[in-house]
Amino acid sequence: MKQFCVNIESKAQRYERGKSLRLKGSQILLETLVKEGVDVIFGYPGGAVIDIYHELPNYPIRHVLVRHEQAAVHAADGYARSSGRIGVALVTSGPGATNTVTGIATAYMDSIPIVILTGQVPTMLIGNDAFQEADIVGITRPCTKHNYLVKDIVELAQVIREAFYIARTGRPGPVLIDLPKDVMNSFCEYDFPETIHLRGYNPTVKGHVGQIKRAVTEILNAEKPVLLGGGGVISSNGAEEFRFIAQKFKIPVATTLMGLGSFSENDDLSLGMLGMHGTYPANMSITNCDLLISVGARFDDRVTGKLDEFASLAKIIHIDIDPTSISKNVKVDIPIVGDVKTTLKQMTEILKKEDKGKEGKKKRKEWLDQIAEWKITYPLSYVQKNVIKPQFVVEKISELTKGEAIVTTEVGQNQMWTAQYYKFTRPRTLLTSGGLGTMGYGFPAAIGAQIAFPDRLVIDIAGDGSIQMNIQEMATAVQHGLPIKIAILNNGYLGMVRQWQELFYDRRYSQTHMNTAPDFIKLAEAYGAVGLRAVKPDEVVPLIQKALSTPRLVIMDFVVEPEECVYPMVPSGSPINKMLLV
Repeated sequence: MKQFCVNIESKAQRYERGKSLRLKGSQILLETLVKEGVDVIFGYPGGAVIDIYHELPNYPIRHVLVRHEQAAVHAADGYARSSGRIGVALVTSGPGATNTVTGIATAYMDSIPIVILTGQVPTMLIGNDAFQEADIVGITRPCTKHNYLVKDIVELAQVIREAFYIARTGRPGPVLIDLPKDVMNSFCEYDFPETIHLRGYNPTVKGHVGQIKRAVTEILNAEKPVLLGGGGVISSNGAEEFRFIAQKFKIPVATTLMGLGSFSENDDLSLGMLGMHGTYPANMSITNCDLLISVGARFDDRVTGKLDEFASLAKIIHIDIDPTSISKNVKVDIPIVGDVKTTLKQMTEILKKEDKGKEGKKKRKEWLDQIAEWKITYPLSYVQKNVIKPQFVVEKISELTKGEAIVTTEVGQNQMWTAQYYKFTRPRTLLTSGGLGTMGYGFPAAIGAQIAFPDRLVIDIAGDGSIQMNIQEMATAVQHGLPIKIAILNNGYLGMVRQWQELFYDRRYSQTHMNTAPDFIKLAEAYGAVGLRAVKPDEVVPLIQKALSTPRLVIMDFVVEPEECVYPMVPSGSPINKMLLV
């Protein structure tokens, strides 16, 4: 492979000296990916992309062979979320392309920058119902930031460059490129576009100074302010600026699910997550504050609860790169369109000038004392008796890893207990499907994160239902020697649906009892991994310690309380201060 890489580099060097370089479409694709900094692709081959796979060994790009195309996109997503780089997935046409849709929609809802490369039948067969043909451009139009069908090889390099530019700028998101087989086989002169300019696409990066000054005045005068951190704080790499404002001006911080890690939960100012399964202090603070500063959050329904009672006593400042997100769900008083990191830097400079070192002028002592009282009176809690409580498992994982692991989750109760009981202290350490709520996301996302950071600890916290959605990717992890740890909170149910059935549907557990789940220990061994099981509370810590010290893929099967519920819980349609606490 090294020899191939040297040959390609020498061609590129000759081209840069002005000599002609005539390449096939598949070569142009890979050359351009290398120039974009792509060093890993998650994919699954097929007839429509076989020419690309034929050329792939000639390039310094690692290929991770998944066992299902959905997992390729989730892995690219996990790579992107954990590293801040663009994830890339490569699949064939027809069913290969359609299998990516759930992963694409997952990334779209959470604003994750990935590029999906799909094979397509030759251009002359498009629309003729050819073998393994699907209109993937039409299918994914609602769940991509943009997509392309490349019909002319001359446009290929330009399209690839545009796709990466669109994926990472503005509000990030997935971009799909559909690649007909004949385009991959055609030849043309390779002309790498050094600059990209798209007419009509000019995301606003800097916040409006006048609006920022208005916001600063409100911040300095507020007696009961709250900062709300969303996923935009993390995707913009703005956590440092966000943290500075909170700590400098003593503003309590709540986060959305996607914002966990943007502010250390060990900080006294942390309120934890708000919303349907948010903490009591977070929900009550939002309800009673006089100023809400929302940063990179989109106010989805799981956060707001009953809209007309959400932060009804507060003026609302909303900072977001996406102008369509502002006042879409919650009417705001001071909208600021701009990149979070850039805008917070601007805000910090103005705050310093306006405050003139007197940030203690509004001490907000009564407000902070009230929040401290809520924390003491209504903490997250559970009672550990003879049967393992799932909260206990997550809490011990957090303690033993000191909050330093990259944690992925599936979706459901396991996701909410992770959000509540794992203490996130750094950005890009929680990878979870927030907007779409995709079961089966966590394990392939963990594969992407482990590829991005081979020396870091990566843990997928899962349920016994959701882990089975993409359990085949154990083969991928074992093949590539990825020492991921999977912690299954095994309650024998589709737990979150069962919880709703218990609370709101007269305990009619229709189709939520997973009484035919596999033996996860034997399943792990069948794939060449390590399987461990805990059935008693005193077995939990030793099992986690053993798993963490094992340099292989490990499944930890924790047999937990079957009918444990996630609390607090805000019933659907209720205001967020009306919580069920037990």
